[in-house]
Amino acid sequence: MKKFLKSLYLKKRFFSVLFSLALLFVVSYFFQELFGVVRLLFYLLLALLLFDVLLLFRNRTGIKAERILPEKLSNGDENYIEIKIINRFQFKVFLKIIDELPLQWQIRNFKIEANLNASEEKKFTYQVRPTERGEFHFGNLNVFSSSVLGLVARRQQFSAEAMVPNYPSFLQLKKYDFIAFSNRLKLFGMKKIRRIGHTMEFEQIKNYTTGDDIRNINWKATAKQSNLMVNQFQDEKSQPVYSVIDKGRVMKMPFSRLSLLDYAINATLVISNIVLKKNDKAGMFTFSRKINDRVMAQRRNGQMHLILETLCNVETDFSESDYSRLYVDIKRNIKQRSLLLLYTNFETLDALHRQLPYLQAINNTHLLVVIFFENTELKMFMSQKATTTHQIFEKTIAEKFIYEKKLIVGELHKYGIQSILTAPENLTVNTINKYLEIKARGLL
Repeated sequence: MKKFLKSLYLKKRFFSVLFSLALLFVVSYFFQELFGVVRLLFYLLLALLLFDVLLLFRNRTGIKAERILPEKLSNGDENYIEIKIINRFQFKVFLKIIDELPLQWQIRNFKIEANLNASEEKKFTYQVRPTERGEFHFGNLNVFSSSVLGLVARRQQFSAEAMVPNYPSFLQLKKYDFIAFSNRLKLFGMKKIRRIGHTMEFEQIKNYTTGDDIRNINWKATAKQSNLMVNQFQDEKSQPVYSVIDKGRVMKMPFSRLSLLDYAINATLVISNIVLKKNDKAGMFTFSRKINDRVMAQRRNGQMHLILETLCNVETDFSESDYSRLYVDIKRNIKQRSLLLLYTNFETLDALHRQLPYLQAINNTHLLVVIFFENTELKMFMSQKATTTHQIFEKTIAEKFIYEKKLIVGELHKYGIQSILTAPENLTVNTINKYLEIKARGLL
């Protein structure tokens, strides 16, 4: 009996009809001839209520429901979750589906309303966008069924508790893996440039043209063809590329509910995959007060899995990052000249100048690319029209901060340090572009 009462819900329609009858009873006090009619309507309501209860609870199975979850969620992307519903009633039912979503999303008004014909099966799909890595725990699946009368609803609760881990953006990884090696690069703001190298990896023999290095003339081929022939070489392969992630407090700033640290983690996953596809060595490490999460640059089976698992556990420590320790660690542990993609953020020139000596020292032995972020919220604020003196003052301050970011780019360029100033949402594309440009120009 207790189980029956827990699953029985009186609907809004029942209370609306009951309230109307109560008003009619009040009116019948003044018009005695109405009293018998109203009493008959009241008994009819009770009969319909009982009939509705019998309709919904006579079938023990009622509704069958199942939530279909992905093996893992992709951070910062739209993930699809399915709910499969089968109607075991012999009549059309009206459903309200309430899924108990993980606490991280703080969604308290989730529901799906639909109707199913007798013995019909349907799948419902909804999207979720997680913005923090970790474990996401789903609760039970609740389905409220009602008949065409709509006086009561039967709740069936399906035990569907499950934990799904949220990984760095592997959906983005798959997308750019396809794009970077297709002919659709330009559609996504990227271009693929092929450059003939001058190292000792032989590619082909070709006819001499003005501008070719005369040191590469192949005299044997020249004698056979009676025409100047030169050797053509490819760029060296397997160059180390490290993604260096600042996990200090400056990287906790959120944009579109995703922190700069998570944007950097997603970009690191994508660029590491492309580096390996380009036959280079991919590695990574993080730094703040000390160096953590180190994966040495290698090109081997399982390297991407190792990088992915390492990135899953990266968390900020909200401290001031120590660039002197970063310089010492790089000097001690990375002996071969490497491309270092440094994901960090500088808001002012003073912040850059404090770290500039260490960045210069790193750039002397490696190719350093400093990647930092535009404040897109300031840009949105700048696009709004100022109507008061206070707003004009605020816009002036915002413009100063935006301009200072451009000065930082110029300051890094003055000291021969490569840089990328990017909006957070364009980080991955711009990082890929820079890597392809460096490979094309043979800077490493």
